[in-house]
Amino acid sequence: MMLVPAGLAEGTRTWEQSKFEELTKGTAAGVAIRGSGGLELAPAFKALYATPSTYIWAMAADDAGNVYAATGAPARVYRIRPNGQAAIIFEPEELQVQALQVGANGVIYAATAPDGKVYRLEHKPSGKAEAAKADDHKSATPVATQEAAKPVVDPSWSSSVYFAPGTKYIWDLALDKAGNLFIATGDHGEIYRVTARGEHSVFFKSDETHVRVLAFDAQGNLIAGSDGSGLVYRISPVGEGFVLYSAPKKEITALAVDRAGNIYAAGVGEKRGASAGSSGIIPPTMNLTMGAPPSTGPQAPGLNITMAPTAPATTGQFPFPGGGSSGGSEVYRIAPDGSPERMWTSRDDIVYALAFDSQGQLLAGTGNRGHVFAITGQDDFVDLLKAAASQVTAFAKAPGGGLYAATSNLGKIFVLGAGSEAEGSYQSDVFDAKVFSRWGRTELRDAGNVEIFVRSGNVDNPDRNWSPWRKVEVAKDGQSGIPAARYAQWKAVLHAGNPAPGVDSVTLNYLPKNVAPEIDDVSVQMGLRYQPLPKSAGSSLGADAGGSSGSHFESPVPSTHDRDSVGLKWSAHDENDDQLVYSVYYRGDGETRWLLLKDNLTDKAYSFDASLLPDGGYTVKVVASDAPSHSPGEALTAERVSRRFEVDTTPPRIENLAAAVEGGPIHVTFRAGDGFSQIKRAEYSIDAGEWNYVEPVGQLSDAKTESYDLKVPLDAEKNGVPAAPEHVIVVRVYDRYENMGAAKTVIRGK
Repeated sequence: MMLVPAGLAEGTRTWEQSKFEELTKGTAAGVAIRGSGGLELAPAFKALYATPSTYIWAMAADDAGNVYAATGAPARVYRIRPNGQAAIIFEPEELQVQALQVGANGVIYAATAPDGKVYRLEHKPSGKAEAAKADDHKSATPVATQEAAKPVVDPSWSSSVYFAPGTKYIWDLALDKAGNLFIATGDHGEIYRVTARGEHSVFFKSDETHVRVLAFDAQGNLIAGSDGSGLVYRISPVGEGFVLYSAPKKEITALAVDRAGNIYAAGVGEKRGASAGSSGIIPPTMNLTMGAPPSTGPQAPGLNITMAPTAPATTGQFPFPGGGSSGGSEVYRIAPDGSPERMWTSRDDIVYALAFDSQGQLLAGTGNRGHVFAITGQDDFVDLLKAAASQVTAFAKAPGGGLYAATSNLGKIFVLGAGSEAEGSYQSDVFDAKVFSRWGRTELRDAGNVEIFVRSGNVDNPDRNWSPWRKVEVAKDGQSGIPAARYAQWKAVLHAGNPAPGVDSVTLNYLPKNVAPEIDDVSVQMGLRYQPLPKSAGSSLGADAGGSSGSHFESPVPSTHDRDSVGLKWSAHDENDDQLVYSVYYRGDGETRWLLLKDNLTDKAYSFDASLLPDGGYTVKVVASDAPSHSPGEALTAERVSRRFEVDTTPPRIENLAAAVEGGPIHVTFRAGDGFSQIKRAEYSIDAGEWNYVEPVGQLSDAKTESYDLKVPLDAEKNGVPAAPEHVIVVRVYDRYENMGAAKTVIRGK
């Protein structure tokens, strides 16, 4: 959003939105937001099936377009046909079905956790089952009603334990072209291989606690990502491992390999006890062999996961991969030559899944806002869509070049189409002009078939009786035609076509109704001098250079102590953020006319010599004007009067000072008077001695005139020295403003 700086806030203003950070505050439906700014149509995205389970941990699809979903709470494997008809094909005793792979001849491999096992699921249809299957196709439940539909248990599927590695966690499965099944496990960081004949062995042993994800490159090497130090391994077909990259993040949550051999890895979680990029082992913060999840293993919301070292694995505890990590996530690309680079980063989103669409574009499924991002280059991305769930956890190929997308919280299956939506809409956030404003032309930088609408209102909630949406004829005159109001909002509707529709920026022109500035306070402080701010500094600050909204930073005005100065300071603001100029007036007690002290001030402080004013009581008035921001005759002013203050720069007078030696003591009398303020105190000194306080006759010093009468004894001889025949008596008197008057007299010996 672009706003005119405060110091230039005058006349017509503009509200422009084009940047990603601005556009993400709005609401998109079928519209994607480019990381470089602007809008475009999102891929087609529709719900296929909503499972009764809370989490979908993994997905796999067969050649017929059926998708299989591994879920938890309850633990099941669902088969969902392309028409949305679903059936339960597996219900284990374990808490979660964590990983899936589709093998040859329609065999499904499903891994469970905790105390994981790998099950082999096979479909053995009978005649009745085939007839039921045909009936299912005829009576497929519509997607819109599947929330309430109970999934059918398909009895034609059988299950058997294929491999039990004896580990706490099985994180991922991968099949090579020869039908060998690779199993990534936790507790001891081992990868097992089970051949097509059922022979099993430890294929690779990592020094990490968990091997989290698996993938294959074009050469048949197994790519593995770990949790602990965030390592990406390349493991040859004979089990020789090499660390390709030690990521700055601690856990690798997803892997993908493109046709050119680039490896993409998603990392989450902050490393502890090691610098970013270190390949050192991060010690776990708990005893993983006691049944607890990994130290960064995020907890699945709602599963009541206790991170205690002694937590038994049978009480329902299971980590949500990546879900409890802090610090956001990153996606890295490792080139075929092994060189790594960071492609994308987010402080808020956690990447759970990576996949390529039909155009070879890298997609990232994230939580915990349920967004899907397309990563198109280094720090170049598109926020494609927001799923109706908290996490996008898995992708699988769908018929027609699309992708299946799985979500958790809640466990749903969506279809991400190969083409874009036919139509999408985007509503901006609500803009607050701060004051009642007239709305003028709407400017649009776009391509293709785009419609723009605007509306306005005087409350910040558009649902509370705003004006209706009004279509703007941008190509004609662009006039918004909406009522004058404080708030406004725009909406763009994108229609598919050639060229593809897009919005680069939307700008609304508006003219705020001029309102008078406000002066919040005026203070007067005696004995303080303010130094004028440099004009260059003031002009860069906006508020000090005339713009005076309280929302702007204001540099403090430097000051020094000067007892002969009077310091004035005030605070003011203008709802229009107009440039302000100030005038200062003064008026004495009993006077009716204000006299100009200083005008054309841009600082909010001013000081002057107190001697410019005769002794007396005064008030000052500060007048603020927004004239610098308006045409002649359009300016508005505001004023505020200070509290009464007093100026007294004249010292007290000392009269009738007399002194004489009477027997032994010195008798001193004098009279002190001040033309304006009361006498505060008096002191005397004899023969340059110390100053001594003396009370007035009557003791109470509260009048403009006071009399003093004192006797000071003299020592006849001190330290063997006779008393001096002559004495000098000095007296000084202060009024309430610390003005001092002094006088002296001399007593001469006879």
